[in-house]
Amino acid sequence: MDARTLDCGIMAQKTSSKSGKKRSKEQQAIFRRRRIVVGIAVVVLVSFLMFCLYSLSRGLVAVNREIHHADAYAISRKEVPSPTTKKKKSGVPDCNATNVALSLTPAASSFGVGGSMDFTTDIKYDSSSKVGCLVDISASNVVLTIKSGDDVIWKSNVCPVDADYRLLAKGDEVKQTITWTGTRTGSECVEESNLPKVDRGVYSAQLSIEGHPKAKSDPVGITIE
Repeated sequence: MDARTLDCGIMAQKTSSKSGKKRSKEQQAIFRRRRIVVGIAVVVLVSFLMFCLYSLSRGLVAVNREIHHADAYAISRKEVPSPTTKKKKSGVPDCNATNVALSLTPAASSFGVGGSMDFTTDIKYDSSSKVGCLVDISASNVVLTIKSGDDVIWKSNVCPVDADYRLLAKGDEVKQTITWTGTRTGSECVEESNLPKVDRGVYSAQLSIEGHPKAKSDPVGITIE
């Protein structure tokens, strides 16, 4: 082998060594890039899974809250029986003239035209029965009626309101305030501001329980001056 051939062999070995080192560095760079990409993908995947778990947990909490609210509402509905089924479910009779006493007290004996009068209503349990009685104390059922002779001037139950049932027993008493604005009501519900004012005169006021004509207070006289 001559010297020229030997030199060519040595040059080839050096070139191959450099190429191998270059490829090794390129491979390492490729591996690093791959690891970075895989790492980012793992972080994104973990974040997505955590978001899904968080959303699912919030959804379960919301569903549980709605279920609990529905159950509580159903229970509360059962605690106050409807007017048509209260006797069958509770066995408690209606409050009427045999177990309650009604009274009515005006704030004054007279007021001027265009004014108003406050009445204090009182429903007191007046029976020895331990069962008690059930009464809707709303203005739709405990009614204040204003009359002039036989002419009905004003009633508190012309406009409907929500029922408010109370269980009364020995020692129980319910007091409320009903205001008459010195107006005349009709058969339909009308805004108070659109009702006509009544003239001067003497009027009578009486409290009663709807559907129980004997359950009523003594009438009281009111003068509009």
